[in-house]
Amino acid sequence: MRHVFFALFLFGLTSFSPSADPIRLRSESLPFTPKEFYIATVTDQRSEQGAIARLALVPNQAVQPVDLERGVASSFQQFINQGLKQNKKLRPIAMRVHQCRISETAKGNRVTGQFTFAVSFELLGKDDSGAETSTRLNDYRGSANYTRPIDQTAVIESTIRQALIASLRSLNEYMNRESGRNEKLAKSLKINFIDDTRITDDDTVHYNPARKLTWADFQAAPRKGSHYAAEVFTSFSYEGKSTVKDGVIILNLSAKAYMLKTSSWGRADTRTAYALNHEQRHFDITKIIVERFKRKMHPDSLTLEDYNSIAQYQFIESYRELNRMQNQYDDETNHSINQAAQERWNQKIDEELRTFGIIK
Repeated sequence: MRHVFFALFLFGLTSFSPSADPIRLRSESLPFTPKEFYIATVTDQRSEQGAIARLALVPNQAVQPVDLERGVASSFQQFINQGLKQNKKLRPIAMRVHQCRISETAKGNRVTGQFTFAVSFELLGKDDSGAETSTRLNDYRGSANYTRPIDQTAVIESTIRQALIASLRSLNEYMNRESGRNEKLAKSLKINFIDDTRITDDDTVHYNPARKLTWADFQAAPRKGSHYAAEVFTSFSYEGKSTVKDGVIILNLSAKAYMLKTSSWGRADTRTAYALNHEQRHFDITKIIVERFKRKMHPDSLTLEDYNSIAQYQFIESYRELNRMQNQYDDETNHSINQAAQERWNQKIDEELRTFGIIK
């Protein structure tokens, strides 16, 4: 008896979709030339990395992931370099890509696509230490819907390319419109100081060389426990307001040295001309510190990006300098008791006031 063995080989038949070619952006010369910027870099900052598209390419089969030929950043940078005139003497701008996504669905041989696109533009620079900085300028968002035959894919590349061009056109319009008036785009800084020398009848005496202190300005009661003949309360402050004109930040600063009447006092039995001069010199020292502060606020000492913080820092440093100089004055004159030292300080103070043009 013969035994016949049959071997049955089953071959699973799997249908393979053709491999989809990556999307290549077609080079195109853009119809505008930037006069304020060039695109220095493009970075891909999408939250969902990977292929930008899910395309329906074969009837009755799942969508396929398809990416730009060189990835988002390199493809966009290449397109920009080829199609946009890049003058590297202008402001360097970074393009940050936050969203670039195509999703398709197919019904028979008709495909519906949805495209979303979001980028931002940042001005690149460097701080005083040489570290790179970036300042957010402008955002662009776009979206599109389309339908296409399943065997025709040209609309995909065209949709991406037109969105990229639209974002660059939007940036160009923004830069042309804002370059002369937006503080973020200013190229230089100018400072105007306004001295507050008003002569008023209220509690505040603003420093004015034509208006010396009188004993009538010392209106507070003597401080309990103090053995001094008098005390004068002086201080200084500044206020600032900035505008931008023709790409220049104009910083208008109002600086004032002042004395408060209701915080200053003098004993009735010591109100002499000599004692009043000692208190006036405290006020003069405050004015000297204001003038020194003004000279620290030179445009070369400030940065366009952080001039306000630098001004605040210089103000605090000047305030500390004021306290040191006032203490030194009282220590060396022994609160006016040392007449020789008082005369030296009188001359020293007048000399510096002349240097600043406060007195002749």
